[in-house]
Amino acid sequence: MTDTLRIQPQPGIMDIARYVGGAAQIAGHEHVVKLSSNENPYGPSEKAREAAARTAPQMHRYPNTDHASLRAAIAEVHGLDPDRIICGVGSDEVLQFAAQCFAGPGDEVIMTEHGFSMYPILARAAGALPVIVAEIERRVDVDAILNAVTDRTRIVFLTNPGNPTGTLLTEAEVRRLAEGLPGNVLLVHDGAYTEFAGDDFRLDFALADEFPNVLSTRTFSKIYGLGGLRIGWGYAQRDLIDVMNRVRQPFNLSVVQLAAAEAAMRDRDHFTRCQTENAKWRHWLRKALLDLGVECDESHTNFLLARFRDEATANACDEALKADGLIVRKVAGYGLPNCLRITIGDEPSCRRVADVIGRFMTERAQA
Repeated sequence: MTDTLRIQPQPGIMDIARYVGGAAQIAGHEHVVKLSSNENPYGPSEKAREAAARTAPQMHRYPNTDHASLRAAIAEVHGLDPDRIICGVGSDEVLQFAAQCFAGPGDEVIMTEHGFSMYPILARAAGALPVIVAEIERRVDVDAILNAVTDRTRIVFLTNPGNPTGTLLTEAEVRRLAEGLPGNVLLVHDGAYTEFAGDDFRLDFALADEFPNVLSTRTFSKIYGLGGLRIGWGYAQRDLIDVMNRVRQPFNLSVVQLAAAEAAMRDRDHFTRCQTENAKWRHWLRKALLDLGVECDESHTNFLLARFRDEATANACDEALKADGLIVRKVAGYGLPNCLRITIGDEPSCRRVADVIGRFMTERAQA
C-alpha cells in the first residue's frame, strides 16, 4: 500500500456547510431561558410522557417496521389515508427521503433565500445543485420560483410558514405554485410550523390529494413538544410514498418514539392549549416589540423575527439578552444579519424578553 491511496467523498459532500443548532448555554449563567430552537415551552403532553414511560421497558425489542398504529392515529385525527403516510426521524428524515429518491447528480433543487438551512445540505448530499431564489420582503415569491425552473429541476422545497421569517403564503399562492410546476418536479410543502397557523390550514393535504407531485411534511418536534425524540411524517399519493419507503430504514423509529408520538397526536386538549397559548403570547410580544420600535412581521409560527436597524444593533441586543440569561437565535446564516429569531416562550419568558429589549432600546437611543 502507498499513502497516495485516499478515500474520496462523493461530489458535493465537501461543499456542505454543517448545520448549526440553536445555542443552549451561556457562560456564567447556571439557569438560562432557551428561546433559540423554537421548542414548546409547555413540553409534551402527560399522555405522551406516560406512553414513553410505559414502553421504556420494551427498549430491548425491535419496533414494528410499518408504523401502522402511529399512521392510523395521524390519519384519524387529520382525516387522511394511513397508507399514504410515511414516518421518519423528524420531518428532516422525510425531507431526506425526498432528496435521496428524486434528485441526483446533475439535477437542481430549488429553495428560497430564507428557507430552512437543511435544504442545501440535503440537495448536495444527493449530488444535486441547490438553486436559491429571492424572496420579497421575507415572503416567498411564487413567480421567482416558477421562473427558476429548468429542465434540470427535480424538487422545490417550500417552507410554509417560513423559518426564520414566520410569514405565510396564501392558499391561492401555494396552489398557483403547485399548478405551475411541471409534473416531473416534486413540490415539498414543509409544514413544520403549520399547526401554529391554525387548525383550518389543510391546504397541504388538499394539494397532496389533488397533485401526484406534492409531498406534505409535518413534525412532532414543535407544537407536540417531542423535539428530543425526533419524529416526523409525510403525506403524498401512494406512488411517492412507495418510492420513499424503499429507502427508509425498517427500524427508523423506536418503540418509545412510536408510542409517545401516537399518544401526543391523540391528546387534542394539550394540542389546543399549546396552540392557544402560543397565539396569545405571540401577538402580545409582537405588539410589545412594535411599541418599542423593533420591526416585526406578523408571524404564523411559534417565533418572531425581530428586525433591527443593522447587524451591529442586532448583535448588541443579542448580548443584552444573554446578559439576562435569555438565548435567542442570530440568523445571519439565513441572510438576515440584522435580525434575531425569538421563540415564543411562556408568559414570564415573553415578559422578560420585552423588558430586556425595552431597556436595550432606551439605552441605545440615549447613547
